[in-house]
Amino acid sequence: MNPGEKLGPYEILSAIGRGGMGDVWKARDTRLDRIVAIKVCDSEFSVRFLKEARAISSLNHPHICTLFDVGPNYLVMEYIEGTRPRGPLAPPEAVRLALGIAAALEAAHDKGITHRDLKPANILVTASGIKLLDFGLALVEVHSTAEAQSETITLATQTGVVMGTVGYMAPEQALGKPVDARSDIFSFGAVLYELLSGHRAFAGNSTMEIMAAILYGEPAALDAPAAVAAAVARCLRKAPAERFQTMKEVRSALEAALAKPANDTPSIAVLPFANMSGDKENEYFSDGLAEEILNLLTKIPGLRVIARTSSFAFRGKEQDITKIAELLRVKTILEGSVRRAGNRVRVTAQLVEAEHGSHLWSERYDRDITDVFAVQDEIGQAISEALKVRLAPRSQTVNIEAWQCYLKGRYHSYRWTPESLAKAKAFFEQALAIDPKLAIAYSGVASYYYVLAVFAVRPAVEVVPPAKSAAQRSLEIDPVNSDANSVLGVMAGSFDYDWQSAAVYFRRAMAGEPVSPLVRFRYAVYYLLPLGRFTEAIEQSRMALETDPLSVILQFGMAWSFYYTGQFQEGIAYARRAMEMDASFHMLWFVLGISQLHAGLAQDAISSLERAVELAPWYTGSCWLLATACHAAGDHGRSREWERKLEASRGDHFVAALYFAATGDGEAMYGALEGAYSQRDLGLRYLGIQPGLDRWRGEPRFQALLRRTNLLS
Repeated sequence: MNPGEKLGPYEILSAIGRGGMGDVWKARDTRLDRIVAIKVCDSEFSVRFLKEARAISSLNHPHICTLFDVGPNYLVMEYIEGTRPRGPLAPPEAVRLALGIAAALEAAHDKGITHRDLKPANILVTASGIKLLDFGLALVEVHSTAEAQSETITLATQTGVVMGTVGYMAPEQALGKPVDARSDIFSFGAVLYELLSGHRAFAGNSTMEIMAAILYGEPAALDAPAAVAAAVARCLRKAPAERFQTMKEVRSALEAALAKPANDTPSIAVLPFANMSGDKENEYFSDGLAEEILNLLTKIPGLRVIARTSSFAFRGKEQDITKIAELLRVKTILEGSVRRAGNRVRVTAQLVEAEHGSHLWSERYDRDITDVFAVQDEIGQAISEALKVRLAPRSQTVNIEAWQCYLKGRYHSYRWTPESLAKAKAFFEQALAIDPKLAIAYSGVASYYYVLAVFAVRPAVEVVPPAKSAAQRSLEIDPVNSDANSVLGVMAGSFDYDWQSAAVYFRRAMAGEPVSPLVRFRYAVYYLLPLGRFTEAIEQSRMALETDPLSVILQFGMAWSFYYTGQFQEGIAYARRAMEMDASFHMLWFVLGISQLHAGLAQDAISSLERAVELAPWYTGSCWLLATACHAAGDHGRSREWERKLEASRGDHFVAALYFAATGDGEAMYGALEGAYSQRDLGLRYLGIQPGLDRWRGEPRFQALLRRTNLLS
C-alpha cells in the first residue's frame, strides 16, 4: 500500500513497520477524523479469529491498546507513540513499568482473555506509562510468509500446537499444552527479568536450545532487591501451580516490594484541627493553625509531608486513623483541636503512629493569641524530636492581626467558586492594609487574579496585569517566594508568549525545597505541556500527586496531560477516578468530555459536557465544546443552536476555534484564533499541541500564528 490510498473508510498516511501478521500503517479514520494504526495482514481472517477479535475489542483499559475495528484482512487499533522497553532499568523504574503491564493483564484475565504472546516487542512505553499491544493475537492463523518475519512461531507437536514467542513462552506453552492466565504470568516474569537485567531470562543459539532452557534451565540470579527477585522467581516456576495464580497476586507482591524502601522514610499527614469554639467562623483559624504546622514540617529534610488538599479531604469524616494513613501512605498522623475565646486559645495536638494507633506524643497549650506562632514552632519541634528528624529554627515575625486576615483569605481561596474567591481577595487586601510588607498576602492576591484568568472567569486582558503586579510586589519583599514566581512564569508564557522569561521564573519557583504540589502543577500544565515536553509534564504531575494524592486540581492536571499526549483512554480513566473523590469540579467534566470526544465517544462526551455546563454555566469553553460534541454526534441542529447563543459573547475564543475546526469552517476558525490572540486567551498556549487543530497545522496562516506565539519549534 502507499500513502493516500484508501482501505475502507481509512486513509493510509505512512508506514509504521512490519509485525508478525503483516504490515502496520498509520492511517486516518475519515469518518471520525481520528488517527489510527492498521495492521494489514497477509491473508483473510478465519472465523475463529473474528470471534476472538470481538472479545478483545471489549477490553477497555488505559494500559491496553484499543481495538476499534476489524476488516476482512486488517485490524484497526488505537495509534500510540512510544518506545519499546529496554533494560537494564533501576528496580523502581522496572517495577513501575511492570505494574502497568500487570494491571492490563489483570483486567484482561478478569474477562477470560489471555495474551499468549507477551514480550517487550508487544509493549510500548509512552509519555503516560505503558501500553500492551496484540492482545490474544497469538491465536491468529497466519501464513508462513508472515511467520518468517517475526519471532512468533507455530509448531505442531504430539500434544498440540505451540503458539507464542521463543524466549518468553511458558513451559506448558512450549509443549503445546493448554494455556491459561498463569502462562501469561510466566511470560510476565520473563519480561520483568529482562527489564531488570538487560538480557533474556532464557537464551540459546537456536530455537530448540531456548525451549530447552525454558523447560529445564533456570535463569541467572538477578541483581535486584530480594522482594523483587523473589517475585520474578515465583513467576518463572516451571509448574503453573507453583506460580502466582492471578495477576492480582503478582501486582500486590510488586507493590509491596516497591513500597518497602519508602517505609524507612519518616512520613506524616496533618489532619485539619477540630474547631471547638462553637463558632464556625473560627474554622479558618483552626484550619490555618494546622496548615501552618504542615508548612513548617515541609521544611524538615527527609520528612515526607502530605499536602493540605489531601490531608484536609478527611474533614468531618469518621474514618479510622489506620485507614487514613493507608490511603495517604504515611506512617504518622498529627491531629488536634483548637478552642478560641477572645484573645485566648487552647490547642491540643497528638502525634499518632498509624499502624498500631499508639500515641508518640501529645500536648496541650493554653496561650494568648499573640503566642500562636510559638505554639506552632513548639509543636513542630516536638514532632521533629519524636520522628528523629531536625527542624531548622525560623525567624519570621508577622503581625498577628494581618496574619489572621491572611488565614481567612486562604480559607476561602480553597473553595474555587467566583464568590469564595472574591471573599479571599478581600481578606488578603485587609491583611495588606494592616501590614503592607506581608509577602504571602500579595501572593494570595496574585493567585486570585491568576485563577480568574486560567479558568476564564474574566478575560485575561483584564486580570493578568493586576496578577503580575501583585506577584512582583510579593517578590520585592520575598524574592524566593515560589508561588509568586510560578504565577509570573504562567503569565510570561501564556499571556506574553515569552517562554524564555517563563523558564527563568519557573526555574526560581522550582529551586526551593520542598516544591509545593501546586507549583509543580503550574510548571507541568502551563509550561511543559505547551512546549511539547510531555514526558517531563507527566513526571511533574506524578511527583505532585505523591504528596497530594487526593487533590482534584492535580488529578485534573494529570488527565489534561494524558489528553495532550493523545492518550485519550488514560485521560478518561483518570478523570473518572478523580470524580470518585469529588465530582463537583467542572474542569474534570471538561477534560473527560474532550477526551471522550477525541476517542470517538461523542454521545458520552455530550453527557459529560452537559454536566460541566451545569456546574459552571459561566465557563463558555464547556458550552463551545458541547456544541462540538453535538456536531460530532450528528446533531447539527443543536450544535448550531449553541453556536448562535455563544456568538453574541464569543467568550473563550480558543475553544470556539476548536468548534469551527470540527465543523470544517476554516475562516471562522482563524477568526476565533485571531480573537484569542487579541484577547490574550490563555488557551492559545496549547496551539502547537491541540489535537483538534491537527488538520490545519501545516497551513501558512496557522504557521504564522505559531510564530507569533513563539510556539513554532
